[in-house]
Amino acid sequence: MELPSRVVLATDHAGFPLKEAVKKHLIAKGIDIIDVGTFSEESVDYPAIVRNGCAVVLEEGCPGIIFGGSGNGEAMAANKVKGIRAALCYSEDSTRLAREHNNANVMSLGGRLTDHALAVQLVDIFLTTDFEGGRHERRINDLESE
Repeated sequence: MELPSRVVLATDHAGFPLKEAVKKHLIAKGIDIIDVGTFSEESVDYPAIVRNGCAVVLEEGCPGIIFGGSGNGEAMAANKVKGIRAALCYSEDSTRLAREHNNANVMSLGGRLTDHALAVQLVDIFLTTDFEGGRHERRINDLESE
């Protein structure tokens, strides 16, 4: 899988420094960034920002990356949006499996827990790993049923 042409970024204040590092990395690779905020380390509530980012992911049909202190709350907020499959990514394996088995369209990173160098490696894995389909397709479809 080749890199996407566009990626959505969304963060709270705790994830802001990591978002900026990832943003710089993606721009250097020629990827168009849609940054829905936040734009500083001033304290903000993440749910609305994450929902906004997820809406853009669905509208644009491109992947998203969300950031927070741990990334947990952001993943929870994202997964409340129908059509979003957000995965907390903390290692190469967790990131690869999020794409291969879960067809995640949003990755969540913890800015207080993830080294910047590791984060850009995980972003590259997330953005270049294909969904395997097959038996996993049935499970993904079940997630979307109500």
